[in-house]
Amino acid sequence: MEIEEKLKALPVAPGVYIMRGKDGVALYIGKAKSLRSRVRSYFRETGDGRYAVKFLARMVADIDCIVTTNEKEALLLEDTLIKQHRPKYNISLKDSKTYVSIKITMAEKYPRILVTRQVKKDGSRYFGPYPSARAVRETVKFIRRLFPLCVCSSSVFRNRVRPCLDYQLHLCSAPAVGLVTEEAYKDLVDGAVMFLEGRNKELVKALKGRMNEAALRLDFEKAAEFRDRISAIDVMLEEQKVVTHRATDQDVFAFIRADEGIIMQTLTVRSGRLVGSQDFFFKDAGLPDDEVLSSFVTQFYRGDKYIPDEVIIPLALEDSEVIGEWLSEKKGRKVALAVPERGGKLKLLKMASSNAEEALKRRNESRRAKEDLLDELKARLHLLRVPRRIEAFDISNIGGDNAVGAMVTFKDGAPDKGSYRLFRVKDIEGPDDYAMMEHILSRRYGKKEGEEEGEKKRLPEPDLILVDGGKGQLNIAVKAAFGLGLDSVEIAALAKDRDEPTGPLDRFIKSKGERVFLPHVKDPVVLKEGSKPDLFLRRIRDEVHRFAISYHRKLRSKITSVLDGIPGVGEKRRRELLKRFGDLDGILSASIEELKKIPGITEGLALKIKEETGRVRGEEV
Repeated sequence: MEIEEKLKALPVAPGVYIMRGKDGVALYIGKAKSLRSRVRSYFRETGDGRYAVKFLARMVADIDCIVTTNEKEALLLEDTLIKQHRPKYNISLKDSKTYVSIKITMAEKYPRILVTRQVKKDGSRYFGPYPSARAVRETVKFIRRLFPLCVCSSSVFRNRVRPCLDYQLHLCSAPAVGLVTEEAYKDLVDGAVMFLEGRNKELVKALKGRMNEAALRLDFEKAAEFRDRISAIDVMLEEQKVVTHRATDQDVFAFIRADEGIIMQTLTVRSGRLVGSQDFFFKDAGLPDDEVLSSFVTQFYRGDKYIPDEVIIPLALEDSEVIGEWLSEKKGRKVALAVPERGGKLKLLKMASSNAEEALKRRNESRRAKEDLLDELKARLHLLRVPRRIEAFDISNIGGDNAVGAMVTFKDGAPDKGSYRLFRVKDIEGPDDYAMMEHILSRRYGKKEGEEEGEKKRLPEPDLILVDGGKGQLNIAVKAAFGLGLDSVEIAALAKDRDEPTGPLDRFIKSKGERVFLPHVKDPVVLKEGSKPDLFLRRIRDEVHRFAISYHRKLRSKITSVLDGIPGVGEKRRRELLKRFGDLDGILSASIEELKKIPGITEGLALKIKEETGRVRGEEV
């Protein structure tokens, strides 16, 4: 059915619509009070002959509709479908791993406080998302000083026999070894939740009550603990700006459009004090302002997020009544959606708009700085094009055992963590870094089995490939790239730091900046120490090295934990097994006779080792 016929057949009823492209993939999902009115509005020509939303007329090949009983059902269904289909043109707070949340595992007997990038329906309380992971970790550290909550994993918690280092630092109350009662620990959790919800005045009042109770019991040590918590919160409250004399909780939303996209700004006001602000960036699909704002507000309060008494927005929404009713049900009492025209609420809205403009200014300055950096790097390394997409590789192994390769990607001067890749290196004997590098480059850029010529690869080709090492690694990378037909991709090698001169020219080189080897160039390009290109390449090298090392350690710790659980396999035999067979796959593929060649391993123990490694491998599959 053609789009025109679909538009004519749309029902005059509330529901959700799904706009699909030629391949059937969902491009945009929206809700409407009247499906016919809303969807037709996208395709209505304006006075200058253009469609109201340009991308729709060009890209939409089909439209599906789901009729609901009322608008609230449409709102909930829209959220479910967006999470399910992840359409390209929707505002989506879960669309990027940039944002982190604070998680308190409320379903556990002794809840932990964690930093996470995944929000699941697991009974936990989530706070956020927040754009800055560093700021979130600092917040969690501050909270743990006030309310010493546990952070260790469930397995570590179960097996702990003595207090951890965090207990000595007063960051954990050591529930794993029974140094805090379940009731007292629950009080700590309640305090942390109130703090994260911004209910600081209510929290201070509760803490003062407990302090007085402790003093009456002559438990002055406990009273002093409450006093110190109150003091820390009071100091923080003094630093927070008073924006209204009304003792109410408010969230303020504002946004601005720019050529690059949409900046959405939120201000968090608790008991009249400004306690936080966040800005979010989204690509602009040209959708109407009210639809963008409605979608963002709905997703912002998804899950167990704290809901204030009042939500201040810059414009009236068609579904304001429905959103207000939904928020009121979630909170358990009336929540007002206000579009202020004067007074203190309008001042808050203007403050949010000013913050959005500042966020846009910072973003533009950051983008220009990254463009200047890439231009400078291109000129300094004599590259043919600006290295907008850089892929860097590193290898981690100990004597050739458990060898892994890692690839990190930097796009437009920033990490693109969704494009990071890890590689297990097998069938290479000994610590042959050259063969390993060729192996992982072939894995990354080689044509996949069953893939036809010209078929789209999983990741686009980079502008620049970086390998860690000197001329030897560079030559291997160039050879591998040539064999894979990567004629248009430039390659460079980052030489390791040197303490002593390694060549006749090194004694004349004063800079300790990065040395970059390029194909068909005898001497390396030496970057000025502390220059932007030098610091940028150091950052890339450190990131890929960190990524490779962490994966290698993870594999070794997994093997160690499996072998440690087998009676009769001590530290010496474990080392011999790792040295001889490398990893779990090597141990599993070894014969009983091969295992028995290790001193002290009997046939019965060899069978037990095979059984245990096979069980673990089966669980992983």
